[in-house]
Amino acid sequence: MNNWKITKEAAELHQDAVVWDMTLPWREYGPEEKRLATLPRMHASGFNFVSLTLAADWNGVSQTIHKIAKERTYFLANSESYILAESVEDILRAKQEQKLAVGFHFQGTNPVNYDINLIEIYYKLGIRHMLMAYNSKNAVGDGWNERTDGGLSNFGIRLVKEMNRVGMLIDGTHTGYQTTMELFEVSSDPVIFSHANANAVSPNGRNIRDDQIVACANSGGVIGIDGVGIFLGDNDVSAEALIRHIDHISQLVGPQHVGLGLDYVYDQASLTRGHNTRPAWNPGDNLFGNTPRDDVKYFEPENLPTLTEKLMVTGYSEPEIRGILGENWLRVARAVWK
Repeated sequence: MNNWKITKEAAELHQDAVVWDMTLPWREYGPEEKRLATLPRMHASGFNFVSLTLAADWNGVSQTIHKIAKERTYFLANSESYILAESVEDILRAKQEQKLAVGFHFQGTNPVNYDINLIEIYYKLGIRHMLMAYNSKNAVGDGWNERTDGGLSNFGIRLVKEMNRVGMLIDGTHTGYQTTMELFEVSSDPVIFSHANANAVSPNGRNIRDDQIVACANSGGVIGIDGVGIFLGDNDVSAEALIRHIDHISQLVGPQHVGLGLDYVYDQASLTRGHNTRPAWNPGDNLFGNTPRDDVKYFEPENLPTLTEKLMVTGYSEPEIRGILGENWLRVARAVWK
């Protein structure tokens, strides 16, 4: 298969690799037909597994449970195209059967609603990772855009330990600096950044510092490169823009700690309207700089094969490229999921 307009060697590698995207927002912020068309687009572009955001810090328990039920029902009813992945073996089976594996996660811990007992319930319903705080302070700790930079709360420490127990990946994305640094101290499992870029390459409050990258790598974790233009730098969503961040992290801690968390938004205008109805969760002008929100660009799924080709041209080895495309996430999932 080489309708991706890349070299034969790159196409063969891309098709054979396990391609894993750790973050796809899956809320109903735009037309349903446009949302549902996103996953077939990704599968056609070589993706084998995509983790879907089902809830965030603005969702309570009832709304979250109903969302999980809706999505489980949808994917189980469309088993000719999808496999609802609850294990690494499910993902590998999906690739073998030429289907797309999907998994679930939360962008924030408020869906737990102070009840540690819900962690295991959510895990059994398919939630495989959860970030600690979405931009703002919650019961666990501070978000990156909070006026303070406090660490984990006592509740947050209990939550991390329970996530370790059940096998749910701990995610420092969107979370405040000090809170993330304390995650590495408390967690007995690898800690990840599902979708975050290097602040040294593109200064932005949502991007992470070098010492966060080093601490993540030392924990055995992986950083998923985010495909949002304002985080990549200058609203540039080219493969070269992603590689600048891949290069920086690889040189700092090794390519075995790099993955993909593209954070693709299928309808930016609709998402903007949704954010404007929740000003408490709006990250503010310091996130977007001079770029109007409606003008933010995203790395399109169809461009991923080009990234594989560019990584080859840049000089990454085949094992390193396979790791970046998905095998690094595969390794962490094998170590943590139960």
